[in-house]
Amino acid sequence: MNDEGRILAGRYRVGALIGRGGMADVHVGTDSRLGRQVAIKLLKPQLATDPAFRMRFRQEAQSAARMAHPTIVRVFDAGEETVVDASGHEVQLPFIVMEYVEGRLLKDVISDGPLEPQAAVRVAEGVLTALEYSHRAGVVHRDIKPGNIMITTSGQVKVMDFGIARAVSDSSTTVAQTTAILGTAAYFSPEQAKGETVDARTDLYSMGVVLFEMLTGRPPFRGDTPVAVAYQHVSERPVKPSVINPKVSPALDAVVMHALAKNRDERYQTAAEFRADVETAASGRVPVHREPEGTAMLFDAPTGSLSSSELALRQLTEDETMARTQRRPPAVWIWSGIVAVVVIVIAVMYWALNLQPTSELPTDVARIPDLSGQTYEEAAATLQDLKLPATRIDRADEAVEAGKVISTDPPSGETVANGTVVTVYVSTGRDAVEVPDVTNMPLDQAKQALTDAGLVAGSETRANSPTVAENTVLSTDPAAKTKVEVGATVKFTVSSGKVTLTDLTGQSLEAATSVLQSQSVQLVPVPVPDPDCASEPGSPVTQQSLAPGDVPQGSEVQLTYCAG
Repeated sequence: MNDEGRILAGRYRVGALIGRGGMADVHVGTDSRLGRQVAIKLLKPQLATDPAFRMRFRQEAQSAARMAHPTIVRVFDAGEETVVDASGHEVQLPFIVMEYVEGRLLKDVISDGPLEPQAAVRVAEGVLTALEYSHRAGVVHRDIKPGNIMITTSGQVKVMDFGIARAVSDSSTTVAQTTAILGTAAYFSPEQAKGETVDARTDLYSMGVVLFEMLTGRPPFRGDTPVAVAYQHVSERPVKPSVINPKVSPALDAVVMHALAKNRDERYQTAAEFRADVETAASGRVPVHREPEGTAMLFDAPTGSLSSSELALRQLTEDETMARTQRRPPAVWIWSGIVAVVVIVIAVMYWALNLQPTSELPTDVARIPDLSGQTYEEAAATLQDLKLPATRIDRADEAVEAGKVISTDPPSGETVANGTVVTVYVSTGRDAVEVPDVTNMPLDQAKQALTDAGLVAGSETRANSPTVAENTVLSTDPAAKTKVEVGATVKFTVSSGKVTLTDLTGQSLEAATSVLQSQSVQLVPVPVPDPDCASEPGSPVTQQSLAPGDVPQGSEVQLTYCAG
């Protein structure tokens, strides 16, 4: 079934094939209604015949379409088209219309060899920014891999296929779907490999695999079959990236190994935490992670969490080869132990009561204050007084006002040595979006375009125009292509379908005709001679058929002049 040239939903023309995957084919396309280039994903026929998959796929596409972020490939539309297959039967063909992105897939970039560590860091920061946004929106990708990450021609990171992996795993299992799932086993989290419930930390494990592959040129686990690779994710510890690529720093080693922890409670818990450690590693500092309490032996022992004395007691009671030499310990040793414990407790209490609290710190260290809500200049001045140089990183934040400090790294309350560089994260406000160009669009269509871009349609001002049809947009405020916050209100200037007619009486017929035919008026003059009055030089207009004021576009205006 050749899809090229097909029209979907009466507006999307399917063009040349530009990508092929296990579940779908991707074509370049054209949105004839908005006149823009798009990418159209068409599901494989063997997947499209499953009603449960189609329903889940539509729900996930709608969920992905609600996300508007510069690091995520936008989903504009989704639906189903009734088509006739090669055997002459009608089938429902699900499709997704997405933002068209020019660039290279990350998997193609990695195929050229490992990325430089700084380049890998930039890509990781972009993907983690996308994951932070999607996780906040309640969407888990579940298929993070280099084949779903695009690097644009300008170097920007774009994450694709949000929700598709969830649609596959939640639908009824078919051979084709199983193949599609196992095709990404190299990036499975241990919980995915074991068939357990997944959450946002699954995406962070997969991102750790991607970071490993960017730094080394290959994934951490390889095998002859997808099942063998999935088993390694569950049971084997990966080598450090620096073992394969000596250019990788110990700091990046620490980040990757923490991201690839088998137990999801021991790896990164949020994308923001992961990205902060990537930034720390990029600056040359090794991130510090708190080790989990206890040891594997303790957790694996059948005796649970028994203390050493309880374990010894159990051994004594269960070992029948041991013979007791007496019924109980001598009383003198029992009382000696009690007295010793009492003396130690009294000594500790005396020391604690006489301990003099102090808030003074040594002169060569400083405690980082809470700078939240301050401007960067105020925060930098405060840190400078503490002999701590500051560096600024801007970051979008919906909750913090633009220009105000979000947080610091190291965080407030931490004691650091003088001269430690403190990273100050400053809010740029909510995520920015570009106002679409809706000039010459019908008002209803323009409002929909703004809504699709994450903006709010505001008030409407009517203005006269000699050529633009009524209820057609003349301009917007802010203007097209302007960057504004997501959710900002955009005002419209809309054509009234009228022009302003001035008083032409007393003017010569030639001058009045010239006014009506001018570019700003474009009305139709109709000379009407009046034989009842004597003609005058220039034929001045004595009457006009339409009164001065706003009149419909293209109206005829009768100009009466004396011709007797």
